[in-house]
Amino acid sequence: MTESLLVVVAAGAVPDVTLETMVAGLPLGRRLVLAGARAGLASAPSSEPGRCRVILVPSNVIPQPRWLRALAAMPLQPETLWVDPAQVAVVDTEDPKSVLDAAGRAASAAECVATLKGRFATIEGTADHRGRFAVRTAGDLRSAESWLLRGLIKDSEGFMSRHVERLISLALTRHLVWTSVTPNAMTLVSLAIGLAAAPLFLSSAPGWQLAGALLFLLHSILDGCDGEIARLKFLESPGGAALDFWGDNAVHVAVFGCMGVGWSLSAHSAWPLAVAALAVACTLAAAFVEAPRMVSLSAAPSPRSAGAKTADALANRDFIYLIVALSAFGKAAWFVVFVAIGTPIFVLVRFWADRPHGRA
Repeated sequence: MTESLLVVVAAGAVPDVTLETMVAGLPLGRRLVLAGARAGLASAPSSEPGRCRVILVPSNVIPQPRWLRALAAMPLQPETLWVDPAQVAVVDTEDPKSVLDAAGRAASAAECVATLKGRFATIEGTADHRGRFAVRTAGDLRSAESWLLRGLIKDSEGFMSRHVERLISLALTRHLVWTSVTPNAMTLVSLAIGLAAAPLFLSSAPGWQLAGALLFLLHSILDGCDGEIARLKFLESPGGAALDFWGDNAVHVAVFGCMGVGWSLSAHSAWPLAVAALAVACTLAAAFVEAPRMVSLSAAPSPRSAGAKTADALANRDFIYLIVALSAFGKAAWFVVFVAIGTPIFVLVRFWADRPHGRA
């Protein structure tokens, strides 16, 4: 297997932009190195002889880890140089030392690329504005930050999650990344707010239920901030992912359980407790099914099948807005019925999507 190596090349004449220039709470140089590590790229060549793929990135270019992985995996003939308009270069060679020497001697990425073009057959690549952002002047830094924030939006998010919650959480995260607030701290704040929402559903009064629903929505918004901070500052960890995932599910269990108890109290009957117990049991079953995927920090996410995308759609957070609407009429407990019916369907779809021939 060909080793892939990330090399940071001096950008050259980029006014007021250095490796120490801060973008979204991290220096440019550190952001480049961490993105390479997240993509699984080496920072130094192996001592063993053999072909090596060298990826040269100018110091003013901010890459997404997934883009670096794509560069490492793209088809490229041996001893061939690929160059994009931002002077990002990729070369497969048996002599990586000569490439490193050229990068070390060059005063700019353009000079380095010009030297390498004299040694290798060259392919001109196209710009990928989703994969990397080139900072040309200090005035581009705000745009670079916005570009990084937009890259945090997931394709699987529901309409309301994307256009309401994510907009608010990203606005908060833009400021939080410049502070010492950690992802785990945001998870705990979100967890506390979510658990505080649960007892409000014990009441059948629309006012109390709506207050609980709005707190539940605030929990969801802040719950987005922890992952955004973690991804922006490369602070992801298995422990943090597990805390986030199980904290979310603890809030769901508390909210659905209190909805059922409140329903039972207002109806003066025990049968709503059975519905709530089924909803809670199904929520926990779904959590155990999802846990291995949700707490994984796999460097290269696998392609999602149609079934997996269907399961993701069923699990999106837009259900919170139904809770808000029902709560406005004092009927939040009706949502427990949807959970009791819909969650088993979600689990079945997930099992179907994850079957061996369903991953193709």
